[in-house]
Amino acid sequence: MSLLLRGLSSLISLGRPHVSVRSSHVLHSRGFSTTSLLQTPPCEILFAEPCGADLGKLVVLNLNEPKCTYLEKKVPLELVNDEDAKMTTIGASHGWIATLKEDGILRLQDDLNPVASDTYPKRIPLPPLVTLPHCQTKIITNVSMSSSSPEEDEDCVVAVKFLGPQLSFCKPAGQSSSSKPEWTNIKIENPCFYSSRVMFSEKDNMFRILGDGGHLIGSCDPGNPSDDPKFQSVRFQNMPKLSKAKQNLMDMCCRSEHLVESRLTGETFLVKRFKKTIKITKSGIARMKTKVLMVFKIDEKGNAVYTQDIGDLNMFLSMSEPFCVPATSFPGLYANTVVIFDFDESGFVFLKPSYIGSTSSHFLAPYHIPPQNIVQS
Repeated sequence: MSLLLRGLSSLISLGRPHVSVRSSHVLHSRGFSTTSLLQTPPCEILFAEPCGADLGKLVVLNLNEPKCTYLEKKVPLELVNDEDAKMTTIGASHGWIATLKEDGILRLQDDLNPVASDTYPKRIPLPPLVTLPHCQTKIITNVSMSSSSPEEDEDCVVAVKFLGPQLSFCKPAGQSSSSKPEWTNIKIENPCFYSSRVMFSEKDNMFRILGDGGHLIGSCDPGNPSDDPKFQSVRFQNMPKLSKAKQNLMDMCCRSEHLVESRLTGETFLVKRFKKTIKITKSGIARMKTKVLMVFKIDEKGNAVYTQDIGDLNMFLSMSEPFCVPATSFPGLYANTVVIFDFDESGFVFLKPSYIGSTSSHFLAPYHIPPQNIVQS
């Protein structure tokens, strides 16, 4: 119990971070990578402290520490502080932020990666988006990448899911017949995928997309995407018995589903998250908080078994592509826990005993950055 209380004390501070001096945030980890490497702990982007010339020093919360860390790294303020910026962040994957400007060009940027250079930031413009008939490319659900090296890995594929039926793929470093990167665009006609998010399964080497309600999973080959993806039905098992009050609460909530893969264990999880409106701001914006979170482990046959035990894993859900990290790889993380980060909420979920602790605030760049390898000079 004392361990649980210490965990609560540490994690509740996510919404009310204290300043800490800039100390080394690098730990030795063997958990997220397959080799023994120096890595940063998983972190979330908080804000940037203005330092002139439209730049700010990045402030992050290392998620194995109770206090935030002020970095010397300078980033464009429009990425984290400016609601009226002409550049919009639309997602993140592998520590890369995807942005979209008024020119309609999607870019991959490493500005918010704590270990990336601010002297020579990498910004990769992708080809102009192509809109398929009866589709739109203005509203983007999320972005996923098949590797962490879009500028070097010729096989790295970027997937962009738009609200509606369109799903687009591009190899930033790949060569096509025109010797320039091109978009490959497909339409998934089934309406249950219109608001879905795309994720990359390293285990299956497939982009996967979960239908509304979680009853259907579509899979696309990154090397040969087609309008006819493979589909797998999902069968929920071992469902918990819910009280009438809890069922009524869930009925009043906004539900979302997420596919999350653990690279270390090869496990795939389906997460159902239920958020309820707790406040309407003066500007008419609904503020929501997580009230229920359910985790299911999916096997190769599509059986989704409810569980309150994900072992040593710490799961991270934000506007980034979700990921898992072994808690023992980074002292200070708590096993069997889901960390949540959204535009209006920051917090955690202990799966067993079941407990949700979160705070409401306003975050302009609600991204979790997974562990990053440190290049030693």
